[in-house]
Amino acid sequence: MNNPSHFSLLVVDDEPDLRTLYELTLLREGYDIETAGTVQDALLHLKDRTYSAVITDMRLPDGSGLDVLGWLEESGRREKTIVITAYGSAENAVEALKAGAYDYLTKPVDLKQFRAVVASALGRAGAAAAPTIDPASLPSESGASATAAPRPAAAPRAPAAPASQALNRMAGHSVAMQQVRSLVDKVARSMAPVLVNGESGTGKELVARAIHEVSVRSGQPFIAVNCSAIPEQLLEAEFFGYRKGAFTGAMEDREGFFQAANGGTLFLDEIGDLPLPMQSKLLRAIQERSVRPVGAVAEVRVNVRLLSATHKDLAAEVHAGQFRQDLYYRLNVIQIRVPPLRERLEDLVAISEHVLERIAHDAGVSPPPRLTRDALVHLERYPFPGNVRELENLLHRAVALSGGETIDVYDLGLPESVFTDSAAQELDLITENTHGDVLQAVHALAPLVPVEEPLPSNLERHLDHVERDILARALERHRFNRTAAGASLGLSLRQMRYRMARLGVNVGGDADRE
Repeated sequence: MNNPSHFSLLVVDDEPDLRTLYELTLLREGYDIETAGTVQDALLHLKDRTYSAVITDMRLPDGSGLDVLGWLEESGRREKTIVITAYGSAENAVEALKAGAYDYLTKPVDLKQFRAVVASALGRAGAAAAPTIDPASLPSESGASATAAPRPAAAPRAPAAPASQALNRMAGHSVAMQQVRSLVDKVARSMAPVLVNGESGTGKELVARAIHEVSVRSGQPFIAVNCSAIPEQLLEAEFFGYRKGAFTGAMEDREGFFQAANGGTLFLDEIGDLPLPMQSKLLRAIQERSVRPVGAVAEVRVNVRLLSATHKDLAAEVHAGQFRQDLYYRLNVIQIRVPPLRERLEDLVAISEHVLERIAHDAGVSPPPRLTRDALVHLERYPFPGNVRELENLLHRAVALSGGETIDVYDLGLPESVFTDSAAQELDLITENTHGDVLQAVHALAPLVPVEEPLPSNLERHLDHVERDILARALERHRFNRTAAGASLGLSLRQMRYRMARLGVNVGGDADRE
C-alpha cells in the first residue's frame, strides 16, 4: 500500500470549523496537510509548491472553487481536485467536472466517504473508495452535457498511470484523433460518467479501455458488455446476478456484471439498445450504487466507474420515447465523439500499417506486408461504411489472398462499385501508369497507333479503347491463353482478369483457357 505520508494535500474552505474537521480527518490518515481560507490564499500555496491533491469548497469569500481549478488547468498542473459544496446542483457538478475535478461532494460530508474518495483520487492501493458523484445530482433535465477541452501537457505526477495499450492502438495523428486522446486523458482523471458516441466500427470500446487503463482503476477489472447481444429475459440476471434457486436452472449463486466490475470499470456498449424496463432498473442501480441479485432480499453495494457507448442519437431516442430521459442525463455527463474513418482519411496509412504489423505479429510473419501505392490510393477513395473494423477485416483478407510481402489493389477485394465510378476509373488509369504496365505495352505497339491522329475529345475513353485493343491483340496472339497473354504484357493472371472484366474484353469459346 502507498505510504500516506508521501501525499501532500491542500484543503481550501472559508469555514474554520469545517477546515479543521477536514484537516484532522486527513491527518489521522497520515497525510501532509496545508489549509487555505480564500482563493488568493490557495493560489499563494499552489505557487509555492505542488500537492498530490486539492480539496476545495465551491463558494469562497473572494471567488469560487472553480477559480482554483481554472488556475490549475491554465498552469498545466496535475493535482487531483475534489470539490465540496453546500449548494449542490446539476450545473455546479457539470462545471466542476468540465474544469477537471476528480470528484464532487455535497455538504454535510460523510467522513468515511470523504476519506475513501481522497484515497481513490490518490490511487492508494486497497482504497475502498466509491466514486461519489451522485448521478441523481449531475445533469438536470436542462440536458447539459460537458465535452471537456484538451488540457495543456505537463509532467505526470506520482503515482503515474501505466501506459495504455488501448491508447497506443488508437493510431493516427489527425486533429480529430488528437482531440479524442486529449479527452481520454482528461476524463480518466475524473469519476464522471462518460458516453462514447460514434458509428459502428469506429473503436468506441477502444476509447473506453483507454479511459480505464490511464485511470487510477487500471489495476482493477474492466468489464465490457454488449447490451444488444443479451436476450431481454436474461438482462436482469446478467447485470445484477442471481441467487441459487431464483429460477429453474439457477443451481448456484452467480455474480452479475456490476459485481464483476466492482472496484473497476463497467463499459456498457450499445446502451441505446436496452429495452425500457431494463433502463429503469439500470437507473436505480446507478442512483443507489447498489444492485439486488435476482432472488435476493438485500441489495449489494457496488463501486464501479460507468462508461457507455452507442451508435444511436440518444437525444432523438429520448424524443421518440425509446430511451429514458433521466437515464440519458445521468449517462451523458461527458461525451466523447469518435469520428468515422471517412472524416480522418489522413490517418489511413498509419492505421493500415498498425493493423498489418499486428496481423504479422499474430501470424509470426516478418517483415509485415505493406500496401502498394495503388492499393493506398484506392483505399482512400473507399467510403468505409464499416469504419476501422471494416478496414481491419479487409486487410486480414488481403494478407491471406496476397501471400506475399506486398498487398496490391487486386488483393483488397473492394466492391465493384469502387472501380466503376468515373473518378475511380480515372484514378485507376493514373495509378496503372505509375507502374508502367499499360504505358510499356502502348509504347511497344506504338507503330500500330496513327501518329497524326487528332487529340481525343475524351482522354479516358480513348485510353480505354487503346488498352482494350492491346489486350485483344495479345489474347489473339497467344490463342486466347490469358496467362501467356498477360505475361507478354508484364501482367499477372489476376491483373489480366481484372483488366478484361473492367474493359469488357471477351475471349469467346476459349474463355476457360488460362
